[in-house]
Amino acid sequence: MTKKQKKILYRIIIASVLLIVLHFLPVSGMLAFGLYLIPYFVIGYDILRKAVLGIIRGQVFDENFLMAVATVGAMALAVYEELTGGEGEFAEGVAVMLFYQIGELFQAVAVGKSRRNITALMDIRPDYANVEGEDGGLEQVDPDDVEIGTVIVVQPGEKVPIDGIVVSGSSTLNTSALTGESVPRSVKEGEEIISGCINLSGLLKIQTTKEFGESTVSKILDLVENSSMKKSKSENFISKFAKIYTPAVCIGALALAILPPVILLLLGKPAQFPTWIIRALTFLVISCPCALVISIPLSFFGGIGGASACGILVKGSNYLEAMAQARYVVFDKTGTLTRGTFEVTEICPSKEMLELCGHNLEVARRVILEYAAYAESYSTHPISKSLKEAYAKTIAEDEAVALGKEGRKADPASAGEEWQSAMESGQVLQAGRVTEAQEISGHGVSAVVDGKSVSVGNAKLMKSLGLAYEEAKGVGTVVYVAVDGTYAGYVLIADVIKDHAKEALADLKAAGIKKTIMLTGDNKAVADHVAKELGIDEVKSELLPADKVEAVEELLAAKGEKENLAFVGDGINDAPVLSRADVGIAMGALGSDAAIEAADIVLMDDNPAKIALTMKIARKCLRIVYENITFALAVKGLCLILGAVGIANMWMAIFADVGVMVLAVLNAIRCLKVADK
Repeated sequence: MTKKQKKILYRIIIASVLLIVLHFLPVSGMLAFGLYLIPYFVIGYDILRKAVLGIIRGQVFDENFLMAVATVGAMALAVYEELTGGEGEFAEGVAVMLFYQIGELFQAVAVGKSRRNITALMDIRPDYANVEGEDGGLEQVDPDDVEIGTVIVVQPGEKVPIDGIVVSGSSTLNTSALTGESVPRSVKEGEEIISGCINLSGLLKIQTTKEFGESTVSKILDLVENSSMKKSKSENFISKFAKIYTPAVCIGALALAILPPVILLLLGKPAQFPTWIIRALTFLVISCPCALVISIPLSFFGGIGGASACGILVKGSNYLEAMAQARYVVFDKTGTLTRGTFEVTEICPSKEMLELCGHNLEVARRVILEYAAYAESYSTHPISKSLKEAYAKTIAEDEAVALGKEGRKADPASAGEEWQSAMESGQVLQAGRVTEAQEISGHGVSAVVDGKSVSVGNAKLMKSLGLAYEEAKGVGTVVYVAVDGTYAGYVLIADVIKDHAKEALADLKAAGIKKTIMLTGDNKAVADHVAKELGIDEVKSELLPADKVEAVEELLAAKGEKENLAFVGDGINDAPVLSRADVGIAMGALGSDAAIEAADIVLMDDNPAKIALTMKIARKCLRIVYENITFALAVKGLCLILGAVGIANMWMAIFADVGVMVLAVLNAIRCLKVADK
């Protein structure tokens, strides 16, 4: 609880105790009125003050005004009853204000609870950055003052203040505030690191690649801070409804207090002004739109907070509402459904190579990969990098096995790290193994490895050498290898499908998505293969960015009026489509700044399975919103009718106002609870 909430709680306790004591005291008349004013002002002075300020500012018709008029009127009627020989119910006016404040406190605590997930995100804002001073010591500076290219130092337990590349050290990072993932992530020299993570173990030196204002942590905070500015249709409806509804019920209450007595007088019957004024005041208390005005925004705020705890950033409640109505999901391929990094997926040796290796398939594959990796050792092409990384992995595994035989801990993840790092940077550890390396433009590379002539490249290279080669059956980039003028086999390199991609598509189908579509600039064979593997309904390949926009335009024109289309992408070329779709979803970890900026929803850990989770959160949130609207309007409508005809008393009015608000807020809090399954 905040200090303000504690003060309200203390006032509620004091006013409640005074009200109970006065109920048992044998006092009446104006003395009773004076004594009941004490708890009334203790609990309601701030409401009265806000009502007066609202009138002065011209903002008359709000819940403070309704409560002030209703309670002051109730106290005035109690005084009138006492003066005319009756028994005034002073407790009613105090009770209305007391229960209203209880409801307000309840609502404030609920809002505070829904803010916690987002507040936790705010904690990722770094207070300083460490830079090395002239004397070699560390100096704390404002992150805004750090220029691109500056080397900053992040000690264990500190937040990474700015995006950059690790130039020294290795560590594990807590990324839960960014991705919702509790498992720490390892990072070492040469790897990129994003701001907002917490360094758990080793000392890191990071060369910044962005200014603080452009770093991941700043962008996330901007998204969260601005999310409440973009209201959903439901919120806009309630705001407009309240502006019309509140003045209307005030006029209705005034008419209820004046017209029936006047009509009775004209008919020659007793006017009964006090009776109708009581009904009008009861009508006012019942009519207060607190349940709607508070619970609807709270429901959306809870949905956004619950999503952020799962590493899903929603830029506004309008996008959450739009996501609930999504029926078509369009995907980019590379970096969205696939990892966007090439990996060796198959090695197929020739018959000759198998014979040379004693028909040992694993040995033959290892020999081909070794020749290819060393021949490509001086190249920086992505394909070359994939070959070197694959070979580095086999070395690491071999070292782990060797350690295991010696009785030491076998850990493939840590074994061979220096060798792997050297291979990734294009260095050759065993000097002298490679000579005469040269690149053959448009064909591949050739080199002498261990005194043998090795040629590595595409089918054109094999044809130029006059070698017969085996056509690859798999989908991906084929690298053919020849040794001493003899075809040795091929290596297949492909973009690997993400671990959770298939699960993501299945979950979307289960969630009621009518159609899934993939748009990609990749070639048809690769696109069709990925689509078939994942069970995507429709695929369009070999598209330029403009073609993607055109394809989305066609899909938007074909869908139903109340159906939304979501597009999921990660690259700069996806930004125009992300902006054009009803809902744009970007991959936040590896996605481009342009894509994240253009998107409406950002998945911080790039897990496509969270698209279905976002839909689940959005639909639950919208369902709760509709429940609250229906419940509040139904109860208030019934109680207004009962109050107008004199059946509902002030206590029923209190339930219709505070009770309905409390129940609606309790229901809204359910938006915070997010179940992954």
